[in-house]
Amino acid sequence: MNENTEHAATGFEHFDLNKQLLNAIADAGYTKPTPVQEKAIPLALAGNDVLGIAQTGTGKTAAYALPLLMKTKYAQGHHPRALVMAPTRELAIQ
Repeated sequence: MNENTEHAATGFEHFDLNKQLLNAIADAGYTKPTPVQEKAIPLALAGNDVLGIAQTGTGKTAAYALPLLMKTKYAQGHHPRALVMAPTRELAIQ
């Protein structure tokens, strides 16, 4: 099975995201994760720090935002839950 077929067959469901996130992803028209998402999402969901470098439009924002949304939804306490750093104002607006 080639990489594209594997991605199409598994979609975002194999990340074990909750149903709300999976529905939002589908509603936005996305059917399969990009390569950067394939690599980063499992690491972030496992609690690892992730640094990703990729071209504009490759899905980096979703690669960190989807795990962040999963983690913060179920987080307890009053401590900071996430730190998001954006290098430019334009990226921060995203």
